[in-house]
Amino acid sequence: MMMALPAIIGFVAFTLAPMIASLFISLTDWTIGAAPQFVGVENYVRMFSADSSFFSSLWATVYYTLGAVPLSIIVAFVVALLLNANVRGQSVFRVIYYIPAIVPIVANSMLWIWLFNPDFGLLNSALARVGLPGSDWIFAEETAVPSLILMATWGFGNIAVIFLAGLQGVPRHLYEAISVDGGGAWSKFRHITLPMMTPVIFYSVVTGVIGALQVFVQAAVMTEGGPNDATLFFVYYLYRTAFTNNEMGYASALAWILFLIIMAITVLLFRNSNKWVYYEAGTGR
Repeated sequence: MMMALPAIIGFVAFTLAPMIASLFISLTDWTIGAAPQFVGVENYVRMFSADSSFFSSLWATVYYTLGAVPLSIIVAFVVALLLNANVRGQSVFRVIYYIPAIVPIVANSMLWIWLFNPDFGLLNSALARVGLPGSDWIFAEETAVPSLILMATWGFGNIAVIFLAGLQGVPRHLYEAISVDGGGAWSKFRHITLPMMTPVIFYSVVTGVIGALQVFVQAAVMTEGGPNDATLFFVYYLYRTAFTNNEMGYASALAWILFLIIMAITVLLFRNSNKWVYYEAGTGR
């Protein structure tokens, strides 16, 4: 108990207490420098009845999550399968694929602003080289979120490392048994690799969804929520409400709604995991 006391104190002081305080603040009309005025659930009523930006920011965030999470997981899984193969220079390839994941997010965003530039960016230059039309990328309402999804997929290194560790933990004798029975590469993947990797896939889905729903830096650094609020992600809208509009009570209400959304999705994922996640101990499907 004494060994865990510092962690407990840290959790109470820096997580639980601020959460309780923000819940109280969400029931007030408060701007910094003035006394908070208790308004009850007025902030929540306003959110669902009179705030169009709330719904547009929620949709932009969901759109980004539905694109970035599956695409990143698929690309990372395919790359992990390739990196798990016994090929020459394997360590070099692993380092190359992981490098994007360690680039600071702000520096990463500044790099992609240049890549996305419709006039002299590398992506449009590459498209022009092969005779394809360019794009306005983050500077057009229709392509802004897909462009940020592409950017998120580029940073698949962390997920790929987790998948690679999972692949190396698959027992070799299972593959040998498939080979003895005359099964090929597809049979090994379908009946051994994929089922054994479902716990790792599930972990990546849960953490990926939680992270994507809190996307912030790309909107703050690259687009400022534009064009036409196309990338007004929920956390950026929350930040703008608190520190630009100075509406701390309403921003706290937004934060609690996001917390409840993330909690609900996480619970839903866990409740349905037993239908497709396989555990060797037999607690899953």
